[in-house]
Amino acid sequence: MHAFQPSRHLQPVDSPRRPPTRSNPSHSIPRQPKYRARAIETGAKLSVNVILAIAAGTALVRLLPFGFAQQAKLQEIHTEVSIVKERVDRLQTDFSRNFDPQQSQAVMQEQSSRVDPQQKQVIFVQPPATTAP
Repeated sequence: MHAFQPSRHLQPVDSPRRPPTRSNPSHSIPRQPKYRARAIETGAKLSVNVILAIAAGTALVRLLPFGFAQQAKLQEIHTEVSIVKERVDRLQTDFSRNFDPQQSQAVMQEQSSRVDPQQKQVIFVQPPATTAP
């Protein structure tokens, strides 16, 4: 009932008139500004990109010495860290030894002139040199 029904009154559709084609290629002047605009746009894009590339290259050349200096500083810091790490390891070992209850007696003897009363003192004496007649 509400279906689409084809129109019974068909009228011919007028096609737009095309201008007659010219066989002479020298009359293509209206197309020239279109290509000229594209050429100008492409040239502008190219020149902007070249300027940006030069600026990026210049910035990179200026930043390279700074990067090398940073690498040298980083290497120096790594060296210092390894030296300090060795010292920290040694101090941690000493700390563990100083607070070890089994070694407290030995640590007290090292750090003071007192000797355990039960320990016998050994003194090394050099034998006198014999003189030959």
